[in-house]
Amino acid sequence: MDIQTGPFGTQLKASDYVSDGIPVINVRNIGHRSEKDSDLEYLDERMGDKLSQHKLQPRDIVFGRKGAVDRHLYVQPKHAGWIQGSDCIRIRFFNGDLDSNFLSYFFLTEGHKKWIEAQGAFGATMGSLNQGIIGRIMYPVFPLPIQHKIAAILTAYDDLIENNNRRIALLEKMAEEIYREWFVRLRFPGHKSTKIVKGVPEGWEVVNALQVLAVLGGGTPATDEPAYWDGEIPFFTPKDSHEGYFANMTEKTVTPLGVENCNSPIYPKGTIFITARGTVGNIVMALRPMAMNQSCYALKPISGMNNYFYFLAMRNAVSIIKGTANSGVFDNIITDSFKQIPLIKPREETVQEFEKTISPMIDLMETLVQATDNLVNTRDRLLSRLMSGKIDVEKLDIQFPESMANADSPADREQ
Repeated sequence: MDIQTGPFGTQLKASDYVSDGIPVINVRNIGHRSEKDSDLEYLDERMGDKLSQHKLQPRDIVFGRKGAVDRHLYVQPKHAGWIQGSDCIRIRFFNGDLDSNFLSYFFLTEGHKKWIEAQGAFGATMGSLNQGIIGRIMYPVFPLPIQHKIAAILTAYDDLIENNNRRIALLEKMAEEIYREWFVRLRFPGHKSTKIVKGVPEGWEVVNALQVLAVLGGGTPATDEPAYWDGEIPFFTPKDSHEGYFANMTEKTVTPLGVENCNSPIYPKGTIFITARGTVGNIVMALRPMAMNQSCYALKPISGMNNYFYFLAMRNAVSIIKGTANSGVFDNIITDSFKQIPLIKPREETVQEFEKTISPMIDLMETLVQATDNLVNTRDRLLSRLMSGKIDVEKLDIQFPESMANADSPADREQ
């Protein structure tokens, strides 16, 4: 096993980064086996050649040295040639008795996370990982064919999850494009015969968000009262926000007693949540009833109708939301901030036509999100049982997923 720390910061200058070039994996880009590519940095070819020893190869595993050290990237063929960042540690395997894909899945287990914590990798303020800790990682010992089978089972689930996520992303883009076509470019049904008055179609208004949306708050039950926590009610916080449309699973849950003892009601399915502190301006829709903490707002159309329209309208205005956030210890949104967010208010019949057009897409997205979350739950339950040996895969005839069939994969050579 080869352990490689990322290039020293002194090896890179601001001028080495370009708008489009070789992607760099920094700690902020590392997820759970996957990359977060929304904030990638890039180097030019010259620097890529200079840092060739830091170029990634399929089946490498990359950790962050600081922060969320329980996360890692399993390097896929699409990442080949990317550069590991200065805040990362890369491991590469030459031992023919160990499948790095299998090991990557082991790194997702609660047992591994507890082991990392026991090594002091989680400090009082920020986790810290080094080559010594990585070199001491404990992992289950299975014959190589068993490792391949375990990895194949879990990879099959991840492939289904990734396929669903691609379909969801495509539907989201379609919905947003329809919104922009109707209400930004003003090419709505009947637009050719509609008169424009002061920049908007006749009968439409320009309003602020507070005129059409009720802004509601949340709260947190006492964290030192066990009876309030780990119940059946999802508890939405900024940590549960993301770039997608829906909130379905949350990191924390509360009990009915917990809801009774905080300032949050149980908001119904379809409620629009916006993060107001920390990560400001993320907008998602609740896929099931859930409570919410005080770092978010719940938005409800005052008319009681047209939820999808206002959801997309607010997402379209997210850059304005972030621009009006007040400065403080954390960027934040207050109720008055919504007065500065302009929204267009079309004729009711136009909005109703839009809702009818968009509803089938939203319904399909909901179905895919729920199916994906079910796949994630099943995969995670299998993960612990497979890694503990409670499920015997030795005699199973397993078809290796196509995504595992590449020249660098020992599973490919096994078949």
